[in-house]
Amino acid sequence: MSSDYQKLQEYVKELSEKLVPRDAAHPENLKKVADYIEERLKSFTDRVENQPYSADGMTVRNVRAFFGPETDDRIVVGAHYDVAGPYPGADDNASGVAGLLELARLLSDEELPIQVELVSYPLEEPPYFYTKKMGSYIHAKSLKDEAVNVKAMIALEMIGYFSDDEGSQSYPLSLLRPFYPSVGNYIAVVGKMFQKGLVRKVKKAMKGVASLPVESINAPKLVPGIAFSDHLNYWRHGFPAVMITDTAMYRNPNYHSPTDTAGTLNYRKMAQVVDGVKESVQKLAKGE
Repeated sequence: MSSDYQKLQEYVKELSEKLVPRDAAHPENLKKVADYIEERLKSFTDRVENQPYSADGMTVRNVRAFFGPETDDRIVVGAHYDVAGPYPGADDNASGVAGLLELARLLSDEELPIQVELVSYPLEEPPYFYTKKMGSYIHAKSLKDEAVNVKAMIALEMIGYFSDDEGSQSYPLSLLRPFYPSVGNYIAVVGKMFQKGLVRKVKKAMKGVASLPVESINAPKLVPGIAFSDHLNYWRHGFPAVMITDTAMYRNPNYHSPTDTAGTLNYRKMAQVVDGVKESVQKLAKGE
């Protein structure tokens, strides 16, 4: 079973057009978004849990769904559902949430050797970014406290914006330009230094099922963009983690703005990304 680009578009439109604004200043809408995600996930598995917590007087929650047998080992795939400001947030990060929901549909029909957890978080964006109130920090810490053996974590962070225009892709450091494309028509697998094995496995799996170009990088967290998502909190707790991204502000001119709308995304290419993530999850679960 392959990813359905029309379902991805449906999810992105719901999140970016109806369930807005999704920023921390509107906790009542964050609850509605979490309700929507929970409802969708329950249509694919009966093992859905909420992980509520408090942040500056408001109650928010991670929404978790489980697939495969209950095992000590686990693969985690996550995506944040909040937005930086009162904007549509179609690429950032309705695209990641849509990918997570579509991945849930795909995994519901698969036999898995170990447990796979899909989780969607609030409070990834400022003013909570890099704090212990991020939903992903709460989640990663809980896995550490429970001694879960996280074999790999994959963060879906902006997976929908692509361009075939020359010069559409930029980079945080000029020294990267000779080694990577100047056209923003690829998806990237991002990891930190000394975790090349995981990045290599995910990249290989993704390239094996999609015609979409896949690039990768392992770099220190100090390089701008390398740690700009929820995978950071799994690194903080000693877990191997990567980010799947269209490179955000280094490609998408609508980043953190009112023009980050559903009509700017390429859903057919998004579907290829989701197929690649599914293949990665399956191979990682098998230890390949």
